[in-house]
Amino acid sequence: MPSPSTNIPDTQVLIAGAGPTGLVLALWLTRLGVSLRIIDKTAEAGTTSRALAVQSRTLEFYRQIGVADAVVDGGATIAGINLWVRGRKAARIPFQQIGEGLSPFPSALVFPQDAHERLLIERLQALGVTVERRTELLSFEQVSDGVHATLRQSDGTEVSCRAAYLAGCDGARSVVREVLGFTFPGGTYTQRFYVADVDATGPAADHELHIDLDDADFLAVFPLKGHGRVRLVGTVREPADENGELSFDDVSPRAIAQLRLGIAKVNWFSTYHVHHRVAPSFRHGRTFLLGDAAHIHSPAGGQGMNTGIGDAVNLAWKLAAALNQQAADSLLDTYEIERIRFARRLVATTDRGFTLATSEGAIARQVRTRLIPLIAPWLFRWPPLRRFLFRTMSQIGIDYRHSTLSAGNAGAVHGGDRLPWVRTATGHDNFDPLTSLAWQVHVYGEASAELTATCAEHRLQLHVFAWNADMARAGFGRHALYLIRPDGYVALAAADGATRRLRDYLLARYGDNNPAVSNNPAGNK
Repeated sequence: MPSPSTNIPDTQVLIAGAGPTGLVLALWLTRLGVSLRIIDKTAEAGTTSRALAVQSRTLEFYRQIGVADAVVDGGATIAGINLWVRGRKAARIPFQQIGEGLSPFPSALVFPQDAHERLLIERLQALGVTVERRTELLSFEQVSDGVHATLRQSDGTEVSCRAAYLAGCDGARSVVREVLGFTFPGGTYTQRFYVADVDATGPAADHELHIDLDDADFLAVFPLKGHGRVRLVGTVREPADENGELSFDDVSPRAIAQLRLGIAKVNWFSTYHVHHRVAPSFRHGRTFLLGDAAHIHSPAGGQGMNTGIGDAVNLAWKLAAALNQQAADSLLDTYEIERIRFARRLVATTDRGFTLATSEGAIARQVRTRLIPLIAPWLFRWPPLRRFLFRTMSQIGIDYRHSTLSAGNAGAVHGGDRLPWVRTATGHDNFDPLTSLAWQVHVYGEASAELTATCAEHRLQLHVFAWNADMARAGFGRHALYLIRPDGYVALAAADGATRRLRDYLLARYGDNNPAVSNNPAGNK
């Protein structure tokens, strides 16, 4: 009988957890021609949710796989942020088109996680992949060429599953992380939070974002699709029993009254605690941690779910390359290198913002109720700061310049940067080719005959865009060479368009393997 290490795996990738992170990983892998199983111990997709914001970088990833339009159509765009103090609107910050010229998705979007998950599940089913519900990962062991997992199915029977790789997308109480023996250092905020989907009336139900900065309980009001529908996210500061069940009747009416919000109907209500933690590593052998299994943080800035989706996209194309023998296993090491640094920084920054928003101290209260309403509208009128804030919150500013996959610079664009977005013609832009999910070379200006021949030799897509003024403003160098990864990040930037730089890059990182050979056999667009 052959040893387990020589058995052919049942599937290439086993995904534990069917939240947004796991679903996006499954969508990308499926589009890249990778076989997978995605399991979840719950009986159905979530019907309530905490995550609301869908950032521009996430929509750019979704555009690559044809999901962005549906998310935008189902969501609510935030035109303004309103700050309230002592029962009156103290300031309004215009937010419509805040990222104009920086992204094809320049506005902040609210799309609740429950609806978000249903959409992703439908798209995955259309590709022939179904989430295996009421199926729980019990344990696993890693062998030289794969992972052997034990699953409990819906009828209680235990079965084995052999996979080349295991992706732990199973949330804050991750079984995958526990089996690996990883700690989850960090802490838990003392406040208990609530989230409620309600039908409401009043000035705060005007399809904009409203935040109460007063001494009352923290409260944010998010617009949802539909007349009078809003999502409330607030703190419960004095629960009768710290561990007891609460209802909407237990929520202090002070902040709701401060926003002059009339509650007509409560559709659902839930409470939770907020944590801030990062696992010490995101990879061990053939097993990976993504999303809340790897890092959890405060809701400040609407970053959590989007960060998990970024994890999924980063890992997906690398798994596909390794499985299709386009790259050595060492390529997979760059997943942790690129993502853990951002996760640590995000936890630190959201912690500071969250502490300021919820602190009861006198200084924090003065900053929150007096200084922020005074200076925030003025700061947002300053174009450089608006661009900086959009790049930060939208996650388009995330870069991998420190990665071993990143090299060179041309103009203001460095290897490791997200490809800057520019319009190239009426109704078109330089993100159009990214739907191929393939390695490609971009030239803004003119490409040499030598470069054209080299791209053909290595089977690299070559896209040459006629130079325009927007390209200079975006930081591109004229006639420069930009090698683009499948996830839309610049791998190599060469100012002189030197073909030798491209050859050296491919040889040094891929040797005899060719990363450009299609791992997308269906020819998906």
